[in-house]
This record gives sequence, structure tokens and C-alpha cells, in this order.
Amino acid sequence: MFKNVVALGLASVVLAAPLAGLAADTKKPYPLKTCVVSGDKLDSMGEPYVYTYKDREIKFCCKSCVKDFKKDTAKYIKKIEEAEKK
Repeated sequence: MFKNVVALGLASVVLAAPLAGLAADTKKPYPLKTCVVSGDKLDSMGEPYVYTYKDREIKFCCKSCVKDFKKDTAKYIKKIEEAEKK
């Protein structure tokens, strides 16, 4: 009985692994070369801070810009969507 449970668990992991990869690939890439909040170049303060909002990858020049993004998310998402259309 125990062997069947272990085998079933392993089979689930093996079969689900490719599907997990597909889910990770559904994020929309960030279209700007600047921080959507500050307008600064993404590498102006070191490595960009990457934040996931719903199905989007958002990059900021620094972690502190996330707080401003959360205050008026709709405003910044609109800017990103406009950039995606170009």
C-alpha cells in the first residue's frame, strides 16, 4: 500500500512539472527601460527590483518605488499598457 502511495506521488510530480513551467511563462514581460514610478533608468540604482503584479512582471529602479506603485496601481498599469501598445 505504501509503495503505491509513493509511486502515485512521484508520478504526480513528474507529470505536473511541465505544466508548472507553462504557468511561469504566462507573465507579461516589462516593456519599459525605465522605472514606471520614478522614470529613472532601471539600472540607475543597481539591479532593478522585480515585482509581480497579477500576470505582470514590473521592474522598478529600487524597492521603495513599490510602495508608490501600490498607492496608485491603476495609474502605473495604464502607463505600462500604453508602452505595450507601441
